[in-house]
Amino acid sequence: MTSTPELALNTNIAAIPAVGDKRAEAFRRLGIRCVADLIRHFPSRYEHIRPLQTIAEIGASVMDQVDVDAQVSVAGTVTATQFIPGRHSRFLATLQDDTGTLLLTWFNSPWMREKLHPEQEVFVQGKIKLHDDHLQIINPRWENCPETIPETKYQERYRPIYPATEELPSSAIESTVIRVLDDALTLLEDHLHEEYRKERALLELSDAYRLIHQPTSELDTEQARYRLAFDELLLLQIGVMLKRRHRRSTLTAPALTHNQAIDDHITARFPFTLTADQRTVIDEIVGDLVTTQPMNRLLQGDVGSGKTVVALYAMLLAVAARQQAALMAPTELLAEQHYASICNQLAGSRVNIQLLTGSLSTAQRNSILDELARGDIDILIGTHALLTETVNFKSLAVAVIDEQHRFGVHQRAALRSKSQDRTTSPHVLVMTATPIPRTLSLTIFGDLDISTIRELPPGRQKIETRHYQHADADEAYQRVEKRIADGEQAYFVVPVIDESGSGLKDVYTHMEKLQQGALKNHRLEVMHGRLSRDERDQIMQRFRDGEIDALIATTVIEVGIDVPNATMMIIEHADRFGLAQLHQLRGRVGRGSKHSICLLIADPATNDGAARVEALLATQDGFEIAEKDLEIRGPGELFGARQSGIAPFMVAQFPRDIQLLQMARRDAAEWIRENPTLKGERDALLKSRLLKTHGHALGLGDVA
Repeated sequence: MTSTPELALNTNIAAIPAVGDKRAEAFRRLGIRCVADLIRHFPSRYEHIRPLQTIAEIGASVMDQVDVDAQVSVAGTVTATQFIPGRHSRFLATLQDDTGTLLLTWFNSPWMREKLHPEQEVFVQGKIKLHDDHLQIINPRWENCPETIPETKYQERYRPIYPATEELPSSAIESTVIRVLDDALTLLEDHLHEEYRKERALLELSDAYRLIHQPTSELDTEQARYRLAFDELLLLQIGVMLKRRHRRSTLTAPALTHNQAIDDHITARFPFTLTADQRTVIDEIVGDLVTTQPMNRLLQGDVGSGKTVVALYAMLLAVAARQQAALMAPTELLAEQHYASICNQLAGSRVNIQLLTGSLSTAQRNSILDELARGDIDILIGTHALLTETVNFKSLAVAVIDEQHRFGVHQRAALRSKSQDRTTSPHVLVMTATPIPRTLSLTIFGDLDISTIRELPPGRQKIETRHYQHADADEAYQRVEKRIADGEQAYFVVPVIDESGSGLKDVYTHMEKLQQGALKNHRLEVMHGRLSRDERDQIMQRFRDGEIDALIATTVIEVGIDVPNATMMIIEHADRFGLAQLHQLRGRVGRGSKHSICLLIADPATNDGAARVEALLATQDGFEIAEKDLEIRGPGELFGARQSGIAPFMVAQFPRDIQLLQMARRDAAEWIRENPTLKGERDALLKSRLLKTHGHALGLGDVA
């Protein structure tokens, strides 16, 4: 292998021999800027290349169903060629050796007419298939036979297939990795000491990198993947445990008072009896709030399970102690809905509740900020506006964050920092109606204690869910029209506000179509995020009062809307929405005593889109939906860098690696117990890699 002079892990990709500026730019578009990035660009799969075989041997293996996904290698003479023109043109070549013949087929490759000719001797590699009783290889790799065959050229091997692009194919990435790998591996230091590795049967880091790129067997790939996946999980778990210990050992929160009289006073405000799950979760939260250790709890529950009531209980406990509480929501509409709901429940009380959003006038905002700083506001509800430097509480004791997955780690930390000194923190409760899959609850949310509401309040109805193709949409609309004629109401959800030329339905065009067609005798209105707060409030009030029969809306109605007479949810282009979002939208109906339906209008163009529609048809359990969402999208997409700030996993996969995760979590807890700040020479490299990988996302700068 070629040795690269003076190679370092930070050597620019353009400095590697045979890369050059143009190819270096293609590498950079894949996120590969230096040697370290290159060797961390792991194969996504492998092709098993069999050693050179005769055509007869290949035919026998096909008939015996031996290793059907293997790539075969064969040498022979081209005996005939044919080009078949057309929209899907084909170039055919017959390959023959002393034992038989097989067919080579290239699609849409007219240039092959100039490349292959009868009597030409070639080597061919590709996946063998049986087609009309003939052996066939489609789009094979090929080259002219040299006079002498290199001894190692057609040995059995596992060819790595890398995530690639059209301008930078996997073969080009492989050849570049080969050029630098030997030298790069000599520079790799292992952050796990030898004794620890031996106890857990982990490869040395350099060996894992070698075998992930150049395996000689499936066992090689599994051993390499095991070590590298464990590294990803262990680093994250150590970071989470480090942050958790720092918060618990250095920060304090106001200890709130709780007794039977306070409990009676708070629950008297609720116009219903709490469910057993709500009562259990309240007890868990109260157990946190009466101590000076800051609560850091995730409250998860399905759509309509009553999480907001539990959060209100926690906030009122702060108010009872003459402290302040805050509730932060991801959108103005949801913040407004929380504000209206809480004001309604606390009507007639002396609790001062205010709403702070970005759409307030300067005078309104300044008035609220002055009241807040004096301690005159008991509960402040708002959006990201709560995080600005000008928002100062006199004594913030409880902070609630709704729809946790829409906020990053830094936003949680910013709300926590609203206390007047850095050693004091409010108790933090984060809520989500998108239940967290068990594996993710141990990873990204591993610093949170988790409370779960599974039980739905009495009277919640099962929702019938049906799928219609776009061609059959009129049948769905007729079904909706019949129920509206009987006095019920409906939501239509479309992907966009304005017509975009993409073929997606928008609110205004779709309303016009419904007004002129199936719903021409009914009252329709649009709802979307560009309307002012007053406009949205007026429309929603008219809808609640029954003055509007159907709302044609974007996903602004995803959460927080509660209209018992609305029994129909029609989601247009349903395959374009996320699975959790579809489940949330479906949860807007089924809130009264009448039978409710959710109609999915979709012609899924992708496997993932079809899987989301199928999952929604199969279950109404939000916890099952969450697991299915994880299976479809994977953790990096579901709770990856964009939402949580956490680097997505490149090797670890769930649910396959759940046991590896549990081992990493146990080890991380023990590691931090023994060395709470990772001080000392032995853990110096581990600490450095932890800070580089997760330091920013987890806010570890002031911890380690």
